[in-house]
Amino acid sequence: MNTRFNGLGFDFCAFLDYDSSSDVQLYEIGSYKCKSDYCYGPIIRPRGILHYVISGKGILIINNKKYHIEGKHFFYIPAGVRAFYQADHDDPWFYCWCHLGGRIVNEVFHEVGWDEYDPAHKLKFLSNGTEKNFEKIVLDIFYGYSHEYYCIGKLYEILDYLRTAYAVKQENDMENLQLKYVRTIIKYIQLKYSEHIKVDDIAKSFNLNRSYLSRLFHEATGSTIQEYIMSYRIKTATDLLKNTDNTISYIASAVGYTDVFTFSKAFKKRIGKTPTEFRKI
Repeated sequence: MNTRFNGLGFDFCAFLDYDSSSDVQLYEIGSYKCKSDYCYGPIIRPRGILHYVISGKGILIINNKKYHIEGKHFFYIPAGVRAFYQADHDDPWFYCWCHLGGRIVNEVFHEVGWDEYDPAHKLKFLSNGTEKNFEKIVLDIFYGYSHEYYCIGKLYEILDYLRTAYAVKQENDMENLQLKYVRTIIKYIQLKYSEHIKVDDIAKSFNLNRSYLSRLFHEATGSTIQEYIMSYRIKTATDLLKNTDNTISYIASAVGYTDVFTFSKAFKKRIGKTPTEFRKI
C-alpha cells in the first residue's frame, strides 16, 4: 500500500458542492480501503465520478463489459451511465474518488476519449515528472478540501495532466491545426478588440505569414480578419447601446475607435442606423 495516503484514513468522505463556476465543479471527494469483495452498484449518478486506484485490484462493469483494474489505474464513470464495481477477493483495492462536473471537465474527458466505452486507463509517466506528482495533487485536494478555490485549482492541474497524457495527438492533421489557429485568432480578437489591432500584429503574435493567415481565416469563416474585427466591435457596441447609459463617445472608445465620426460611419454601414438612432429604437 502507498503509505503517502495513510494520513487520509482508509475511509474518508467530504461533501464539497463547489459549483460556483460553470466550467469546473467539484462535489465530493473520498477514499476507501475496501474489504474483500466489497461492491457498489449497479448505480446511475447525475454527475461524473473519477476513481484513482492507489493499490489492490477490482472489476468495473459498464454496458455489460467487464474491466479488470489494478493499482495505478484510473476509471471514469460519466453522468447518467449505469455502473457496478467490486473489490478483488484476495487483494481488494484502495481507491480515492471525486464527483466532478462543469463545461471544461466535460470537454477534457471528451477530448481524451474517456467515456462509458473506454473508462479505464493506466497512470502514465510524463517527462515533466507528473507521475511522481500526481498523487500529491490528489492529496493536496484532500488536505485542503475546505478551501474551494484551492481545490478547483488542483482540479485544473488534474485536467491538465489528463490532457497532456491522454489527449489524442492531432498535430499532424493539418486541417485540425488550421482550425485551431482560427479559433485562437478569434479569441485573440475578442480579447483585444478595444485596442488598435492590425492583421500584421495578429500574424506576428502567432508567428505566421500575413497572407497565409488571411487566407486561412477567410477559408474557415468566409470573412476577412478586418471584417470580423469590425463585426465584433459593432456587435459589442450594440450591446452597450442597449444595456448601458454610456455616451456614444465612450462606447466608440470602448470598442476600439479613436473618434466618434469613424465609429458612427462604421456603425451605420453595418446596422443601417447611426448609434443615436439605434439607441432610440
